[in-house]
Amino acid sequence: MVDITHKSSTLRKAIATALLTVSSPQTIEAVRERRVPKGDVFEFGRAAGLLGIKKTSDLIPDCHPLPVEFAAITYEIMDLSILIKVEVHTIYKTGVEVEAMHGASITALTIYDMLKPIDKGVFISNIKLEQKTGGKTDMKYGHAAGIPTHIVVCSDSISQGIGEDKAGKAAAEKLEKYGLVIKSYEIIADDQNEIKEKALLYGQNSEPSLVLFIGGTGLSPRDVTPDAIKPLLDREIPGIMETARNYGQQRMPYAMLSRGIAGFIQKALVITTPGSVKGAIETIDALFPQLLHVFKIAEGNKH
Repeated sequence: MVDITHKSSTLRKAIATALLTVSSPQTIEAVRERRVPKGDVFEFGRAAGLLGIKKTSDLIPDCHPLPVEFAAITYEIMDLSILIKVEVHTIYKTGVEVEAMHGASITALTIYDMLKPIDKGVFISNIKLEQKTGGKTDMKYGHAAGIPTHIVVCSDSISQGIGEDKAGKAAAEKLEKYGLVIKSYEIIADDQNEIKEKALLYGQNSEPSLVLFIGGTGLSPRDVTPDAIKPLLDREIPGIMETARNYGQQRMPYAMLSRGIAGFIQKALVITTPGSVKGAIETIDALFPQLLHVFKIAEGNKH
């Protein structure tokens, strides 16, 4: 199975359809009038389809078990055909497209089985996904392409040449995948004055930019990044770090100890992350690409 542990749970919806066609108007009339010998095909089909939705991960090897929080099965009779429509919702890390299509196929097969004694010409066609929403693929962040990004690694040991920076390089590689342009990458000591200077320098840019400070968000005596940056923020955005800490807490119980902050210094969006590779990458996974919407809002466009 594909690893989805890095993903965040979001509202995801899918609609699938299946088309079942009979060979005579008499069959359709029997369906409409609930005269099929095996019973009400619509109710039996609906019950079977709901079970099919719930049992998808039991039968499709690579499908993840997930909470089905809404499911609906409806029908539309069109001449000699019955259009089966299945809608499924979940709040989870992966989508419900296969669940919706599986539900549509099981519904169609159930109706086929119930109709075949009275109509040998029944057939199923066009089982397909009609619509899906939710997840990062739906997020539009093209407007953020080319946003200049500055990465500042705060570490006494790395700045002294004792350690090697891996977190900053990993973060740069990750951010470039979202179309951000890494304009600068530097390593400084855990020094409040130096951190303030860098934050103010990048905050003077006339164009929107992203500034990522990596390291110094913990509780050791030299972890001073939040202390240096917080007084400089024109607008703090508490929800950014609330999201990052919540994401981290689900994966590492010590994430609650991070003191990271985020907000604007003029037009520069400043974000702080832990200094470990894991901490920095998890912060990015928690926030991107949805965070890029902030640049559209900052320009006065809410849509």
